[in-house]
Amino acid sequence: MPTAADLERALREAGLRVTRPRMAVLSAVHAHPHADTDSVITAARAELGEVSHQAVYDVLRALTVAGLVRRIQPSGSVARYETRTGDNHHHAVCRSCGVIADVDCAVDATPCLTASDDHGFVIDEAEVVYWGLCPDCSTPTTPAHGRKTRV
Repeated sequence: MPTAADLERALREAGLRVTRPRMAVLSAVHAHPHADTDSVITAARAELGEVSHQAVYDVLRALTVAGLVRRIQPSGSVARYETRTGDNHHHAVCRSCGVIADVDCAVDATPCLTASDDHGFVIDEAEVVYWGLCPDCSTPTTPAHGRKTRV
């Protein structure tokens, strides 16, 4: 977890003023990877006391534009935010509980950037979402014993 000085430095290097809401939101996203906006608002309010929804939305937008956070939105999900940026990683999403995990590219530096037909685009990023069940959801609890059984 980065220190307050680390967060201040990151904001300044991105050309952003250091404000309490920006510090609180950036800290919240670091502490809760893949957090939705409501979770970020809750965490920011826990740190600041009061901050409006609009202020958090504005800060998230500024941090995203500056490249300090990445906004992802898997199909059927609300927007989520993470601080792991610039490495073209992907995500695995649980169909049952919605938990999201980071997944690195499978082989080499950027194999997923080689499209079978790029249609003339200069491709610099690919977004892959793996769907399935997380370990907790794929291992149901049996009612009789309360133990987990593999399916």
